[in-house]
Amino acid sequence: MKVLILHQHYKTPATGGAIRSYYLAKALADKGVTTVVITAHNEKFYKQEITDGIEVHYLPIAYDNRFGFFARSWSFLKYVRASVTLAHRFRDADYCYAISVPLTVGLAALWIKMRYKIPYIFEVGDLWPEAPVQLGFIKNIVFAQSLYALEKRIYKSAKSIVALSPSIQTAIEKKKVPGKTVHLIPNMADCDFYKPEKKRCGPGSSVCCAKQIGCIVHRGAGCCQRVGLFPGVCKRYTQSTTARSFFMCGDGAELERLKGHAQSLGLTNLTFLDFRNRDGVKALLNITDAVFVCYKQVPVLETGSPNKFFDGLAAGKLIIINFGGWIKAEVEAARCGFYYNPQQPTEFVKKLSAYLYEGGLLERAQAAARNLAEEKYSRKKLSEVFGGVFR
Repeated sequence: MKVLILHQHYKTPATGGAIRSYYLAKALADKGVTTVVITAHNEKFYKQEITDGIEVHYLPIAYDNRFGFFARSWSFLKYVRASVTLAHRFRDADYCYAISVPLTVGLAALWIKMRYKIPYIFEVGDLWPEAPVQLGFIKNIVFAQSLYALEKRIYKSAKSIVALSPSIQTAIEKKKVPGKTVHLIPNMADCDFYKPEKKRCGPGSSVCCAKQIGCIVHRGAGCCQRVGLFPGVCKRYTQSTTARSFFMCGDGAELERLKGHAQSLGLTNLTFLDFRNRDGVKALLNITDAVFVCYKQVPVLETGSPNKFFDGLAAGKLIIINFGGWIKAEVEAARCGFYYNPQQPTEFVKKLSAYLYEGGLLERAQAAARNLAEEKYSRKKLSEVFGGVFR
């Protein structure tokens, strides 16, 4: 069998960032499936390479999360055209697996189906165009309606759909295309790579090894992340008798504004760290006790499946969130962390202090996080589920 994967933002462990598509491609390649990926990069020339048994084609199409709406849209459309053209070389593929966002990847899959007769499976990580509409990026009603119509056509033309969360699965099954097969495959917890570890402290350690709170913000974190409120939380801790250290790791459109905000507050307990790859994230997780996953308070964002949540589960960390939805339900049911109202930073301090000072509470939550990763979201288990999608 041969599978063609379309993902404009394909990443590998070496580059860092969200590497779900790498995990999926690797799962197919490990099963003996000929796996080809068409993606894009910010270099000026086309490049082809084989990594871990995966044939990857990099199109020279620039993209950055600092781009404005029109620059992003132009990048998306350029990828559609170039990927459809390149797909001619792989017209012997049995399936095309199209990974959104953006929604336009589905348009590429639709054209590939029409031109080359390759059926496609469409992965939905965010509900588009619902997300940019709710976030206020798309305000023109006519344009929005045309995108909703495109979304429905992409869903209807797909052989099947893969949803990254129960909320997305339900929305598609009940509201978009009733009767269509919608598989549920959330983001994966790499339980072999991320593990609960003893903190590596000692001479030469660059970071204090007391109990730390990690706010892991991967590349791409921008307006959808509600990290703008986090410096205020750190300020509350400087005013309490239970001050702790916090780390914010990553890059994004909001980074410089956040640094300026933290500086204006005179924070000494918040350290900004550069974007890092998977190994770097693992090292940071080693010296932290918790992972803070944050989103802007917009209903559609509660349907997402943030990869940092699953990294934190696998590493056995206390999970702190500031949004509702299915992840809040998972965290509370598993008792592996807590939700706090982002408008009430004192609530954050109060709840976190309980985990830091009530004997055994933090350790029990961390063990529950790891157990949830192993039992429900392990990469090995979900890779097997993914393989079954192509049967």
